[in-house]
Amino acid sequence: MTLPQENPARPISDDDRNSAVRRVQEAYAEGHISHEDMDGRLQQVLTARTHRELAPALASLPEEDAGTSTTIGALGGRIKRRGAWKVPRNLKVESAFGSVSLDLSRAVFEHPAVDIELQVGTGRAKITVPRDATVDAEGLHTGWKDLRYKAPRRSGTGGPRIRISGTMGFGRLKIRHARR
Repeated sequence: MTLPQENPARPISDDDRNSAVRRVQEAYAEGHISHEDMDGRLQQVLTARTHRELAPALASLPEEDAGTSTTIGALGGRIKRRGAWKVPRNLKVESAFGSVSLDLSRAVFEHPAVDIELQVGTGRAKITVPRDATVDAEGLHTGWKDLRYKAPRRSGTGGPRIRISGTMGFGRLKIRHARR
C-alpha cells in the first residue's frame, strides 16, 4: 500500500488499515523494526483517518508482497477447482469455449482480498464463495447475458473480499454464497 498521489487526504478503508497493520507486524517479525518502533507505528495506523496520516507509519518499511498470481486456462472443456485449494492473491481464468467452476467455499485464503479476472468467450461460469465473503463484481463486463448474483441479507464479516473483473462473452456468470 502506498500513499496515493492524487488525494492524500482521502479517508482510509478497513482494507487499507488491515494491510498497514499487517505490514508493520511483518516488518517486526522480519527484524526490520524494534518492538518499541512496532508499538508506535501500530498506534499511528490504528488512529489514522486519512492516507496522509497513515504514510509516516509506513515510511521506511519494506514494500508489501503483492502476493502470488496464477493463470489457469483452457481452449475448450472444463476448468474446475474445488476442495481445500490455495487461492492466490490474483487469479486469472481464461476459457475460450468451455465452462468454469470455482468453488471457494473450502478454499484457503492467505490474503484478505482476492482479485479474480475472468476471460470467458462462450460458456458459463459459476463461482461459489464462502458464506462470510464480500463480493464485488463491478469490474465484470458481460456481452450477452447478465450476471446472476444476489448478495445475502446479512453481510459477511471477517471473510475474504473477492473482486471479480474481466469479460464474459456469450456465457453467464453465476455467483452464490456457500450454505455451510
